[in-house]
Amino acid sequence: MAKKTLKTAKQKSAFWNNFVLIIICVIWLVPILGILITSFRPSEEIFRSGWWQVFPHKENVEVERIVLPESVDLDGEFEILGKTATFEEFRNTVELDDGRLITWYGNKRTRTAIISENRWVGFATNLTLKNYSDVLGGKTISYKNAEGQTITRTGNNLGGAFLNSLAVTIPGTIIPILIAAFAAFGFAWLEFPGRNIVFTIIVALLVVPLQIALVPVLKDYVNMGLNGTFLGIWLAHAGFGLPLATYLLFNYIGTIPRELLESSYIDGASNFTIFTKLILPLSVPALASFAIFQFLWLWNDYLVALVFLGEKNQTVTIAVARLVGEKGQDWHLMTSAAFISMILPLLVFLGLQRYFVRGMMAGSVKG
Repeated sequence: MAKKTLKTAKQKSAFWNNFVLIIICVIWLVPILGILITSFRPSEEIFRSGWWQVFPHKENVEVERIVLPESVDLDGEFEILGKTATFEEFRNTVELDDGRLITWYGNKRTRTAIISENRWVGFATNLTLKNYSDVLGGKTISYKNAEGQTITRTGNNLGGAFLNSLAVTIPGTIIPILIAAFAAFGFAWLEFPGRNIVFTIIVALLVVPLQIALVPVLKDYVNMGLNGTFLGIWLAHAGFGLPLATYLLFNYIGTIPRELLESSYIDGASNFTIFTKLILPLSVPALASFAIFQFLWLWNDYLVALVFLGEKNQTVTIAVARLVGEKGQDWHLMTSAAFISMILPLLVFLGLQRYFVRGMMAGSVKG
């Protein structure tokens, strides 16, 4: 009886745990789905309705457009399909006797009224890639607003910013991983004077905010001509990421059985051979775990990129921030830019997530 009660309690606990996790996943996925769908919708529809309108639903569908002749005076009351009302009343929608709706299109100059009726609408088929081409291309773009007016703007070259982010993020992730892997191997398995003191200093650097180092590093970069260059930001990100990388990899490499290294030494392998042929392959979970952290941090970084690169070689974060300031009301551009900026980090995390927990748990329990 006690075993049955315990089993029932475990099942209830598992059910509620799974239920909470599903709710969290849904809450996380809904805005992402909304951004994705909105980024493919025509601009005119984005201003008129929500992104969920792409799914089957019931809505007022346009069945006819009526253009009033110039002889009709729009300043007073006028008639459309037997209904007499003012311009403001038609603009706020007037219902016909058969249930259809009359809605004025745009301003008075259009002299156009839309006749619509309530119908079931299937999945939207008018999705477009124009929003992405407008954001990535950087050319002059045009689109229609909610009132049907054509708006022309100068585009943002998010494609170039995307390539700049790749040029910053990939080397900025690889360089500290390689250096930290060598350092962690040395701290974990090699004996040399001052090893503990140096490792303590490296760990202590974890609590130092990078913001206090920006001005001194920037002054040195200006003197050496590195400011505004990719080499300068690679070195900066490598320096800021090395303490955490060294600490994580040290914890993992320190758990590798000593017998493996001793047998390799007996077989005549050098330290470099052991590191490249044994340590690195065994440390893939920890390397991938830090790669996720470093890649996401560099990809989403705004401050360091703005300080050391500036807007000349702007990254995705700088380009999106400028887009918000210049075109914050243009939702079709904002959503496509947001999804472009988030798609690569999502792919990196999903591709390496199987190593993530193993890498984080590495070295947490010994003995």
